[in-house]
Amino acid sequence: MFIALPFTGLEWLPILLGIAAAYVVFGIAGFGTALIAGPVLIHFMPLSRIIPLLVLLDFVAAFGNLLPSRRDVVRSELLRLLPCMALGCTLGVAFLLHLKSDLLLLLMGLFVTAYALYSLCVKARPQRLAAAWAVPMGTVGGLFGALFGSGGFLYAIYLSARLTAKEHVRATQSALISCSTLVRLALFLVAGVYADSRLLWLAVCLLPVMAIGLWLGRRLSLRLSREAFVRLVTWLVLASGLALIGRYLTG
Repeated sequence: MFIALPFTGLEWLPILLGIAAAYVVFGIAGFGTALIAGPVLIHFMPLSRIIPLLVLLDFVAAFGNLLPSRRDVVRSELLRLLPCMALGCTLGVAFLLHLKSDLLLLLMGLFVTAYALYSLCVKARPQRLAAAWAVPMGTVGGLFGALFGSGGFLYAIYLSARLTAKEHVRATQSALISCSTLVRLALFLVAGVYADSRLLWLAVCLLPVMAIGLWLGRRLSLRLSREAFVRLVTWLVLASGLALIGRYLTG
């Protein structure tokens, strides 16, 4: 299967490591695969192919996370966010498939850098948000999810300020990301993105690496402080974002 794909032996190594690292983070935080894998994969394929690829892998990973905790899902919050998320996903897919690749490179670099700086510099998080915040958080989260593969952090901010029990936050976020991947998967399917059989074969090839990353992430979440690990990853994300901006400017 590898022979049919347009990568050399040396190119496979960073691709596999990038996917494994992304799903280690997913196993701990429940989102963030594109923030880790995107800056690596963008050296080998356009963003308009990276996001659909990660959506396929996220679809499997998210439902795997959801099944054990589905009884903790707060349905009222899930139903409040879903329509806004679907609207944002639709807009994001349209932008992703029609914007120029060099502009997407810059936008992803700016997005990744802004997210990392926000995570490192802003310590205060909202203690309580009104239900009306579901509209901007859901819409922008869906937009970022479809365009850059990562809107989960906005869902996490909203749900953490709405729900008191951590298990409810995590379960509802897993359900929302599962729905988000399903919506994006359907939109990409309708747009004909998955007519490219090489993209599907690549996803199949990467499934074992994704599974290993998830397993390691879940093991690490039991042994390592989640805050310490996420902070380390955030510094790596910042470096990746700055590298993408630098690549665009030196173009």
